[in-house]
Formats: sequence, C-alpha cells, structure tokens
Amino acid sequence: MAGKMLSLLPPLLLAAAGLAGLLLLCVPTRDVREPPALKYGIVLDAGSSHTSMFVYKWPADKENDTGIVGQHSSCDVQGGGISSYADNPSGAGQSLVECLEQALQDVPKERHTGTPLYLGATAGMRLLNLTSPEASANVLAAVTQTLTQYPFDFRGARILSGQDEGVFGWVTANYLLENFIKYGWVGRWFRPRKGTLGAMDLGGASTQITFETASPAEDQANEVQLRLYGQHYRVYTHSFLCYGRDQILQRLLASALQTHGFHPCWPRGYSAQVLLQDVYQSPCTMAQQPQAFNSSARVSLSGSSDPALCRDLVSRHFSFSSCHFSRCSFNGVFQPPVTGNFIAFSAFFYTVDFLRTVMGLPVATLQQLEAAAVTVCNQTWAELQARAPEQRARLADYCAGAMFVQQLLSRGYGFDERTFGGVAFQKKAADAAVGWALGYMLNLTNLIPADPPGLRKGTDFSSWVVLLLLFAAVLLAALVLLLRQVRSAKSRSGI
Repeated sequence: MAGKMLSLLPPLLLAAAGLAGLLLLCVPTRDVREPPALKYGIVLDAGSSHTSMFVYKWPADKENDTGIVGQHSSCDVQGGGISSYADNPSGAGQSLVECLEQALQDVPKERHTGTPLYLGATAGMRLLNLTSPEASANVLAAVTQTLTQYPFDFRGARILSGQDEGVFGWVTANYLLENFIKYGWVGRWFRPRKGTLGAMDLGGASTQITFETASPAEDQANEVQLRLYGQHYRVYTHSFLCYGRDQILQRLLASALQTHGFHPCWPRGYSAQVLLQDVYQSPCTMAQQPQAFNSSARVSLSGSSDPALCRDLVSRHFSFSSCHFSRCSFNGVFQPPVTGNFIAFSAFFYTVDFLRTVMGLPVATLQQLEAAAVTVCNQTWAELQARAPEQRARLADYCAGAMFVQQLLSRGYGFDERTFGGVAFQKKAADAAVGWALGYMLNLTNLIPADPPGLRKGTDFSSWVVLLLLFAAVLLAALVLLLRQVRSAKSRSGI
C-alpha cells in the first residue's frame, strides 16, 4: 500500500512542474544576455605635487547605468607634478612611462585600442600657465608626445579650471556613494532620499568646496547646473588658487621670514636653510616678495612651537574686510551657508588622519580639531620624530597644516559645531579614490546620462511574484490531491 501511495507522488509533481513551465512561458520577459566583457578607461590626475593614474572598468553593455564604474587599479608617478618640469618638459613625459607600462598590464591587450586615456592637469599647471604660458604649453606637448606612443585611445591633455575640479570631485563622491540614483532589489532604479553630499578637496596648490544649493548663486561664476539621470542639480562651487597645502606652506614661510625671523608653526628644535629664490618664485608668494633681495641667498630659519603665533600667521591669509554679496566665505568670495553632509578628501583627509592615528587625538568636533592643532603645534621636533620617524620629511609642517585646515573650515567656509558634525574625512568611497578623476571620465565618456535609465533587462518583478504565487498554488493543490488519494486508499483497505 505504501508503494502505491509513493507511486502517486512523481506524476503529481511532474504535473505541477509542467503547469509551472506553461505559466513561465506566458510571463512577459526581456532578453537576458550573458555577462558582457569589461570596458576600461584611464585618467592621469596631474596635480601640483604629484601625478596619479587611475584605471576604471565597467560592463560593456551598461554604459548608462550607475554604480557600475569601479576603480580597477592605480599608480603613483614618481617625482613631482608635471608643472615641476617647466625647465625640462621632456622629463614630464618620461615621468609617466612607468605607470603607463603598468596600464598595459592592467588593461587586457584586446581592450587597449578601445580604452580612452585622459590627462587632466590642475592648479600646479594653472599657476605655471599664469607665469609662463609657453612653458605650460611645452609641458603639455611633451606629455602628449609620450601618451600618443601607447596603444590606448588618447583623448587629450588639458588644464582643468578650478570650477571643473570642484564639480568633478563632487560628481565622483556622489556617484560612488550612489546618491544620484540607485538600483533597488525590486529591479527598479530609484532616487535615494538622502540627497547629495558636499565635497571639499585640498590639493597642493588649490582648495575647492562644492555643494548642492536650493537658491541661485549671487555670483554666477560660482554656480553650475547639471542634469543627471533626469534630475536637475544646482551646485555652488569655488576654487581658491594658492590655498592648497603646499602653496599655503610657502606663503606661511614667506610671512615668517618677514614678520618673525623664526617660524612659529615649525617645532622647536627644527631648523632649515631656506633658499629665498624658492620662497618667492611662486605666483602665490610674489605679493610678499621684498622689493630688493638676493635670490641666491640662503637664510637659516628655526621653529618655535608657538600655537598662538602660528594661528595668527595663518589667519592673516584670510580676509573678511569686504564682501559685495549678502554673505561671503573669505577674500570677498560669495558663498551660501554650508548645508547637508560633506566629504573632505585629499590633504583634508591626510591632515586629520595624522591627528587621529599618529597623535591619537579626537577630531569629532571643531573644538576638538582646534585643540588637536594646538597640541601638534606644542610638540618639539624630538617629540614628533619619536611619534612618526617614517614621516620625517613632512613632520615639521603638520602644525601649520592642521592650523590651516581648522581655520579654513571654521572661519573660511563657516562651519559651526552643528554643520561640522556632518563632515566625513575620507580617502576612498566604495573602494575608489575620491577626487575629480572619475567624475571627469564619467563626463567625457557620457557615462552619466541626462535622462533616467529604464529597468535592467530581465523578467519584470511583478511577473515573478505572480509566477511564484501560481507555482505555490499548484504545489498546494498537488499536496491536497495526494492526501485525498491516500485517505481514499486507506478507506478501501479498511473495507
């Protein structure tokens, strides 16, 4: 009898499976292809102090989707930025070779010819272009000559404007964090309700602040309007040339030479021979240049570990005396009040990371950030070297850097304790470096469309729900029928 009962099960299940298959044929579907090959893109970020190469990748058939372009690899070019080769342009091109050779290995050979290659130069080259347009052109020509020798699809080397640098950094951060649009588990694209993040970048020669704003900018030079995935964004952005970390250190050095004869931001016990030509050769320090000085002269300068004098020295580089708008950040530049959350990267991250990890200091509030800067500025050279001997080359400048970051965020940009709580200091987002490079490539390769994307290919989610419900109903009916058959068989055997 048991054998007879079990023999009923396979036909019933086969019938259920057959019915489910018929239902599946009736479900509207879209073509689902095999996983496509990957596409690649390369961006050389030619900053003022160094050049970095980033290789990005994405599925070949998903160019207009989001959250799918990721960082494949990166390479730091040895030596200074390309602007440092003003007197030796060919050296600028040669400096890129090692990383380009790595790119040949990172990108599959069959993809070389279809891989776009870009070089974007930032504030270092903007400064060189101001002082010597001919030298700037020669450097760009030299790197172009090198880049065209490789099998990639080279699409040009150009100098980005400060506005471009700010906006592309903002696009990168929000793209990586999926703040523009997100693909949900239900199979549809949707716009997250959390809004966008502001972006703050601190490079070697300039600093940028960019964030979404509801009101039109009083100065049109600070407004950019974007349409991404069917959504309109009004973005405020400004780039402060000569306020990057390296240039502000040079300006502080010039101020210390003129005002004190010692450097209050350098640690006590530290001294250096300063070549005056190096101090005043930058356009950022030309205004501080004495009327007559011996450019080949060297001056010995010592540190004094004086937080109060260091703060005063830094404060002199922020002017709040005049503003022709309803409100300004500093130096007469219009800026609406900072709103929402921010991500601060590049030298912002490295400075705060030093305070956190090396000094072991909390920096969660503005008050803590100021206290941390004071603590670093009180350190002697011997104390700093004992804490981080491997960072000896930059140790003497962390006091000035920390004091500048604190002054820039609080007095310059106008963050208070409430708004500062929304600032995250990060190097990466979604395993990719935060900076302008990814946003630049996304823009030039049209990887972020103005129109919202449709559904991903595959079966509609609602159809799957109906199918699953019907399949469950068929199985339930099969089980009920099986139970009735079993009961009927038992009844007959009892008779």
